[in-house]
Amino acid sequence: MAVPDTTNEQRAEQILDVFDTAFGELLAADPAAFQVKFRKMAASAFAFYRGTACLFYADLEHECAGRGAGGQGAGPYLDDRTGRVWIHGDLHAENFGTYMDSTGRLIFNVNDFDEAYVGPFTWDLKRFAASMALIGYAKALSDEQISRMVRVYAAAYRERIHVLATGAKHDDVPSFSLDTSEGALLDALRSARARTRFALLDSMTEIRDHERRFSAGGGSIELDAATRYKVLAAFDGYLETLPESSLLRPDSYRVKDVVGRRGIGIGSAGLPSYNILLEGHSDALENDVVIYVKQAQTPAVSRHITDREVREYFHHEGHRTVISQRALQAHADPWLGWTELDGAGQLVAEVSPYAVDLDWSDIDDPEEIAAVVADLGRATASMHAAADADESGQSLVPFSTERAIDAAIAADEEGFAELLVDFAHAYGARARSDHQIFVDLFRNGRIMPAS
Repeated sequence: MAVPDTTNEQRAEQILDVFDTAFGELLAADPAAFQVKFRKMAASAFAFYRGTACLFYADLEHECAGRGAGGQGAGPYLDDRTGRVWIHGDLHAENFGTYMDSTGRLIFNVNDFDEAYVGPFTWDLKRFAASMALIGYAKALSDEQISRMVRVYAAAYRERIHVLATGAKHDDVPSFSLDTSEGALLDALRSARARTRFALLDSMTEIRDHERRFSAGGGSIELDAATRYKVLAAFDGYLETLPESSLLRPDSYRVKDVVGRRGIGIGSAGLPSYNILLEGHSDALENDVVIYVKQAQTPAVSRHITDREVREYFHHEGHRTVISQRALQAHADPWLGWTELDGAGQLVAEVSPYAVDLDWSDIDDPEEIAAVVADLGRATASMHAAADADESGQSLVPFSTERAIDAAIAADEEGFAELLVDFAHAYGARARSDHQIFVDLFRNGRIMPAS
């Protein structure tokens, strides 16, 4: 983290330097999208934190350098194995939600794998812990209450890792489904279950000449013939990346329509994307499927990982995102794949009607928050444990992740939770201060001309 005696102006320069590295090219290409992104980030310290994984990892690298140790294996609980596991890369409290897995079950778990990479397992835990400090502060929880939440998360993570490391098979540890979830997780799953594919299609498409097509407006961009040809060629490349189990009905992939879209969310500003309308699992119009093709981004954590084998494992960022998600998420989206477009790696996945994010707005009671946080700790542990060669089939992490992490934590049980508690408070305060600095930089035109 930034040293305590750094002045606001010095910290402002650090933020500007990190932003230039992370966002410079995209910002220059599409400043309007970044106007939207930065205004969303200005809304709260948590929104700022969500959009600045790049700053978070730059600070972690500074923290390691300040201890006189470098590399991803530096720090408590990290060694040659625990410093080299598959991680989510942007694990904050709002990156959890529902999805329909490849077996047709609604599952609550970690989501949004755009930043996934291979690195130290504690980096995921620290990023989550700091996010809880920010949520707790926004809900006017005391420092003691925030500390308790982080300890609950650490204990649940540690307990689940130990269970998996000492003989329990992953299939024997229940996932968070409609049958096993409670509280806010169950609410999210029930909300997802109430949604329908028809409602999603109705919001994006219309029936013309007895066939479904994308509706005009609503963010859709009509493509010229040359661009449409390129997107369809990229779609053909995407089909080659799907598992055989996804290709049982070839007619499912008949293209009905294609439109362009422009990413303007906190994480996707400036990235060109496209929606493709497909036949789906039957000839019925209500079973059509919308997939998106989105240019994948360089994960923030990768700028601070020096492992050559990791860097050379991936063909491009689209390939990295998909391989990482398949490693970290059991029974991932059957439409998930990758391709290339204009020389850039692309992520392809379904625009799912069943995706509902965890909503923190009505989770205010400390006991309820603790119950949710405990479940998120278990979900994090299951995610880390799933992403090794035994479970995911990927050769990049050729050892048992859960056993490596379990042994590392066992060496200092008492210090594990306190490491996360201390970090949560320190970085939560840092992020709140950085948010104010960022707002001043933005409104005074130092990041980009304000309008």
